[in-house]
Amino acid sequence: MHDDVDAGTRLLELLASGASAADLAALDVDPHARDLAIRISGAFDVQRRREQQLAALVDTAGELASMSDPSVVLDAIVRRARALMGTDVAYLTLFDHDRGDTYMRATAGSVSAQFQVVRLAFGAGLGGLVAQSHKPYWTADYFADARFRHTHLIDGAVGDEGLVAICGTPLIVKDEFVGVLFASNRTPRPFTHDEVALLGSLAALAAVTIVQVRAVEESSRTLAALSEATERASQYAAGIERAAAAHDRFAEIVLEGGGVDDLTEALIQLLGGWALLLDPDGAPRSIAGEAPPTGDRLLELQRRVEGGVDGRRLSRIGDAWVIGIAAAGEPIGCLVIGDVSAMDDSDERTVERAAVVTALVLLGERNRAEARQQQRTDLVSGLVSGHADLGLLLPAARSLGLDLREPTCLLAVVGADTATPRSLVLAVNAALGGQGLVGEVEGHVVALVPGGEAGSAAGDLAHRLSRSHCVTVGAAGPVSEVRGTLGADLQAAHTEAIRTAEALVALGRKGDGAAAADLGFAGLIVGTKPEVTAYVQSVLGPLDDYDGARGTDLVGTLEAYFLAGSSPRHAATRLHVHTNTVAQRLERITRLVGDGWQSPERALELQLALRLRHLIAS
Repeated sequence: MHDDVDAGTRLLELLASGASAADLAALDVDPHARDLAIRISGAFDVQRRREQQLAALVDTAGELASMSDPSVVLDAIVRRARALMGTDVAYLTLFDHDRGDTYMRATAGSVSAQFQVVRLAFGAGLGGLVAQSHKPYWTADYFADARFRHTHLIDGAVGDEGLVAICGTPLIVKDEFVGVLFASNRTPRPFTHDEVALLGSLAALAAVTIVQVRAVEESSRTLAALSEATERASQYAAGIERAAAAHDRFAEIVLEGGGVDDLTEALIQLLGGWALLLDPDGAPRSIAGEAPPTGDRLLELQRRVEGGVDGRRLSRIGDAWVIGIAAAGEPIGCLVIGDVSAMDDSDERTVERAAVVTALVLLGERNRAEARQQQRTDLVSGLVSGHADLGLLLPAARSLGLDLREPTCLLAVVGADTATPRSLVLAVNAALGGQGLVGEVEGHVVALVPGGEAGSAAGDLAHRLSRSHCVTVGAAGPVSEVRGTLGADLQAAHTEAIRTAEALVALGRKGDGAAAADLGFAGLIVGTKPEVTAYVQSVLGPLDDYDGARGTDLVGTLEAYFLAGSSPRHAATRLHVHTNTVAQRLERITRLVGDGWQSPERALELQLALRLRHLIAS
């Protein structure tokens, strides 16, 4: 009896110390008691393993709960699965809603690149069967297991990784299939029900974690998108408010009578940088801001802008922003903004509004200018017609800066190139600096300018216009109200100026300017009132004056010389003087009228003057 008690105590002591089944089997005790002890020890081992697994699951839950990055969560799941199951490899596939299959998402212990990118169709391979049935499957030898539909692609990937034993269990949350969690060995291994249950517990925990992390991630994306949308909406609203304020400012400038200079100044106050308003020819109309382009930099900008403006759309040319300005479909300039690195929608709307308001201002200016010019054209046309009421026209002319009580010249600009009468009127106005009245009469431009030197005024105007237009300017006058025949004088001056311009063209002097008196004897032909006496005096005056002062006869000698066929000897015979006397007189004539008087052109002028002198005296 004592021995039995000692044996029982020994068995209990060994069980209490955690002895292995081998240690218990080596005892020389009652076989029944020994078997019972071995079963109890096995139960203790199972319990300890379950406790360890439960503790591991709790640790895993805590670890997963602290993670928010989906990639980190998935890597942690397969890493834990490999450790808990004690397998060579663990991996996880996720369900692809768009393609209707599963794809490899995370691995632990894998060494095959082919295996790490494999996709499993529903029903194909062990994993495809798990995905299709939503039930766990396991095998000790995958390639020898006929329960699974083997495919070349899946078997190739599994073989490349060297896997043999595989256990897979579905990831499911509230009937939602998420993916499949696997544990596998590179050697044959039967999986126990406890191991399958353990992998299933981990899969359930992993599925919940994946769904939660996805929800958090989706919420974060939604919040981020909402925040971004709110920010964009706020920026858009602020932009609209800024653009509306800019529009109000532009409208205020217009209502206060401001011009394009005020608009460009307001624009750079809103955007910074500098702004240029260029006319259709590329010339600066308005400049605002600090350090705007000048010199070669401005020329380069004008060259790049020319032909590069796309209607009313804001575009980038080099380091500047450009927008075209048009009215009634006609380009009337462009707006250039510089030293502004970037523009948001609000800035673009501001520039577009500035362009529209500038177009309205320019259109208004042009309409007012055209109305003023039409008034001038009507006035000029009435003055040169010879039929209008001068009692009404003369005060109107004085109100516009031309006092016809003072000497006034009439200039006719004809023979222009492709320029339109309107553009030529503007060019003549600009060339005259706003002095006098300019208008369009019968398809050509007429200018009434103060002064008494018609020829000089015509030449000067032709020279100034030559920079942009090929024109010929005929002049007549001066005329004035003092003579009492102003209406007829203006009408005659208009006719004479046109004839003079046409004569200049006929004489090969296109692009020149002159009065009829400047054309010599040709002026007698085109003039409406030929000044014969003045012409004779302009040619022979120096000789007449010399003869009158000294009692000589240089005029008679010159006439005899021409009648003698330009022979001094024959002229001496006609005059009954010595040949040397004729030679001395001819030398005196040369000093008085200048060298070259014997050339055909000058000789013709002198002979014509001598002939007219006789006609006047008769």
